[in-house]
Amino acid sequence: MASESTPPRSGKPNIIQVKVKPNARVSSLVLHEDGTWQAQIKSLPVDGKANTELIGLVAKQFRCTKAAVSIKTGGTGRMKLVQIANA
Repeated sequence: MASESTPPRSGKPNIIQVKVKPNARVSSLVLHEDGTWQAQIKSLPVDGKANTELIGLVAKQFRCTKAAVSIKTGGTGRMKLVQIANA
């Protein structure tokens, strides 16, 4: 169940904390009560495929382009900080 949350529009980029679980049956992005997100990704964490799928999932959730989403930290780990640039 995905939340219909969008980051507030301000002059600064928004950063969200995401815990990624690769090799899931379906892809989803869920907001937890503590403010962190959990992403279930179909792709395996091989050759950056899971990160690419995560960027697409975040872009879809926050209704922005994939180019506006970037992984700031945690590129090789399960806990990531993802930046969403405001248009």
